[in-house]
Amino acid sequence: MKKFSPKGLKWLKGFHLIAVSSWIGGAASLLALYFLKEGVTDGGVLYGINKSIHHVDMDIVVIPGAIGSLLTGLLYSIFSHWGFFKHNWLTFKWIVTLIAIVFGTFFLGPWETAMMDISGKIGMASLTDSAYLYNQQMNLMFGTVQVLVLIITLFVSILKPWKSKKQA
Repeated sequence: MKKFSPKGLKWLKGFHLIAVSSWIGGAASLLALYFLKEGVTDGGVLYGINKSIHHVDMDIVVIPGAIGSLLTGLLYSIFSHWGFFKHNWLTFKWIVTLIAIVFGTFFLGPWETAMMDISGKIGMASLTDSAYLYNQQMNLMFGTVQVLVLIITLFVSILKPWKSKKQA
């Protein structure tokens, strides 16, 4: 298969870096927005924070960044010498990327949506609602883990710590 030119790969790298930074930066922003809830006394404000978290995640930063990372990674694998599984560090990146997207889709996203829906219906009573508190705790705990794993993956990509499978 024909490969991208060096200039084409630089463009692809730029788009990949934009996508990755959107995904990680957006996810870190979601965690920061969580702490805006501290001291909130108005149900509308609580709902607004949860709605903002949902919007940043689903519509404008995190999911587009994750999908962009996946798609540009696919293009890298197909149209460069890197391939999909030529290097152990690359295999690690593929595993983490796919697990993170699946986990976000089936767990983090639904927990976040539930928090938004509950706070939209019952306002400040959400802060004593067991379903809201469970979703909030799971989202904060596993969202933090996901951000840390994505940061580790970023450094794995930079440092390329493991030898290629041919060298091993």
